[in-house]
Amino acid sequence: MLVQPPNAVAVRATAAGKEPLFSFGVIADVQYADIPDGRSFLGVPRYYRHSLTVLQRAVRSWNAHNHKHPVAGGGVRFCVNFGDIVDGFCPKDRSLAAVQAVVAEFDRFHGPAYHMLGNHCLYNLPRSKLVSLLRMPSGRAYYDFSPFPGYRFVVLDAYDFSAVGWPRGHPVAAAARRFLDERNPNADKNSPSGLAGVDRRFVMFNGAVGEAQLRWLDGVLRGAARRREAAVVCSHLPLHPGAASPSGLMWNYEEVMRVVHRHGCVAACLAGHDHRGGYGVDARGVHHRTLEAALECPPGTDAFGRVDVYPDGLTLVGAGRMGSTDMRLQLHSPVTELS
Repeated sequence: MLVQPPNAVAVRATAAGKEPLFSFGVIADVQYADIPDGRSFLGVPRYYRHSLTVLQRAVRSWNAHNHKHPVAGGGVRFCVNFGDIVDGFCPKDRSLAAVQAVVAEFDRFHGPAYHMLGNHCLYNLPRSKLVSLLRMPSGRAYYDFSPFPGYRFVVLDAYDFSAVGWPRGHPVAAAARRFLDERNPNADKNSPSGLAGVDRRFVMFNGAVGEAQLRWLDGVLRGAARRREAAVVCSHLPLHPGAASPSGLMWNYEEVMRVVHRHGCVAACLAGHDHRGGYGVDARGVHHRTLEAALECPPGTDAFGRVDVYPDGLTLVGAGRMGSTDMRLQLHSPVTELS
């Protein structure tokens, strides 16, 4: 069951009277396409053109907050886009223009924008082209950065090991297809029919963090713990069953979370992909917040947010369909043995 986050009034009351160390903007699953509105495979309405308007309002909101809070730490320092920048139904001869249109809107934000790959991005363009268009700072689809002393942000490539986003015949795509064949008997590998519980995640529109990226993540978090930094992990795919539907989870979320828990420095894992959103706290006290999708906002509604970072936690102040969430810091000592 998805735990609904508290309302905005309650969250703002929690942080009343305190100035954040810094803030950052969040938006997920814009999935823009210059096509008429449609529906998901489950029949949920999707507003392909209006999603760009949601992004435009998000950028204006973040910039307006900067204008009202010009002092150091008081404004929105950066924003994070949680993937699926364009929709898979976008005509392929318009994919590049659609991505460029969304990037142009992010460029109106008065600060850096950090992106990650989603499955819909990879339906449209090659990953090498996307990494360049989205100006990923490492030249690859996973990276980390420190926007403020004592804090480390980690952006994962949730489709590092996947059946999408790699050229036909690529060894990663072939290995991922074999991985799916062993776990999903359906002819349509996008269907979780007949799969139970968290096994429903073994569908083609999900993916995994590969072995090399896992080693990199372990090193980044080890360094963060040594420097006594609080870390925030950002992924298109959710990493906790309590914060998303089973069919929306990363294939190897348990493996990733073992690395996260090993070092005791991660305060929160933020994600997109599951358009309804969700919130949960795992057994080690790590907060998991899946963000509501911009794509499914009817005209006149929004789904974006601002995260205010305090010494004792993070507060997501949501707009419209994105609920607000208060995430108190519960960092633990590193664990030496993996369960």
